[in-house]
Amino acid sequence: MVSSENGTLAVLGGAPVRGPEKAWPSWPQFDDAERSALLGVLESGKWFYGDRVAAFEGEWAAFQGARHCVTANSGTTALEIVLQAMGIGPGDEVIVPPFTFVATASAVLRVGARPVFADLDATWCLDPDRVAEALTPRTKAIMPVHFGGRFCDMDRLCDLAADAGIPIIEDACHAWGGHWKGKGAGTVGKCGVFSFQQSKNITAGEGGAIVTDDDALAAMCRSLTNCGRAAGMPWYHHENPGTNVRLTEFQAALLSCQLARLEEQTLRRERNAMILNNGLGAVEGLIPQPKSNRITRRAYHLFCLRVVEEAFGCTRTQFLAAANAEGWPVSAVYPLPLYEQPLFRKLGGYEGVRCPVAEDLCRRSGTWTTHEKLLGTEEDMGDIVRIAEKIKAHAAALRASGL
Repeated sequence: MVSSENGTLAVLGGAPVRGPEKAWPSWPQFDDAERSALLGVLESGKWFYGDRVAAFEGEWAAFQGARHCVTANSGTTALEIVLQAMGIGPGDEVIVPPFTFVATASAVLRVGARPVFADLDATWCLDPDRVAEALTPRTKAIMPVHFGGRFCDMDRLCDLAADAGIPIIEDACHAWGGHWKGKGAGTVGKCGVFSFQQSKNITAGEGGAIVTDDDALAAMCRSLTNCGRAAGMPWYHHENPGTNVRLTEFQAALLSCQLARLEEQTLRRERNAMILNNGLGAVEGLIPQPKSNRITRRAYHLFCLRVVEEAFGCTRTQFLAAANAEGWPVSAVYPLPLYEQPLFRKLGGYEGVRCPVAEDLCRRSGTWTTHEKLLGTEEDMGDIVRIAEKIKAHAAALRASGL
């Protein structure tokens, strides 16, 4: 723990731990590999859903340890396609967390089904006990989100799903390269969905993918993403009510280049996160997302940290203002659990939903630091720990300031 010799907090007029001359890694990252790949597609004249897409799908399936990969133009549409391919629709329910990007729940609405919200546990992921309580005869799938790259308790969720005779659809849009007991994200349940939007750890600006070991599900997803076409049939032969959510050759070329770096970047993020877990976890009132020895490789899309006001000594709002002034770019999390978003208020039927853990993260305690910061140096991680220690040492002054 630092002492008061570190001086006044920057937000109160003191000198910051980390000045503007020390830049954080930027995102997205690219080099001549991406330039060459894009130029190659441009000059080939073959821009449409061809060899580059097929190559990336093979690479991504192998990277995640899946038999099949079907790409899409976003993680959002990939979720919708999976639900449609499974025949989920009006009258059906899908259990989802309330603390996630809206697409996890809106995809369920888009196929005419109803999202049912189950609260989180201390992992920031679905609480299996709350999932068990939410199961009904209308439940047709469980959709866990591996939030920030931290796996849900897939052992218990798989047991619940098996007992209910329903599939698990892994929303793995934060979990590229993560492993649960040696199995890649998206391969523990029936299938998994990934996003390649610009903020993601592997990106082509937009894009998505579905992975599965189920041959029939993969074939249906392929058809639905490609206007209902079937393999081996003429171009104007349409068997299913599909749509066009195909990836382009440009995006696939970018993703192949990005994938070549992902292994090393994943391991670097994991090493740096370990420094933060140890350092920040030693500060009273700061609680990093819990670890599990069943997570054999952790993909960090976000470094998630709770600020417990009563133990730390100041509010989350004060903590964030102080941390950013000291040179640590850390943010509050989603402002609302999904069931309080206007979308669900308008739909009705969610007025009585209460998920206390999710509400606490949104309103009082949750913070996240984005993944590119974890591509920094050990010294960068040390700065974050020193900033947290400095704020803790001066938390009483910060609280008294009224910020």
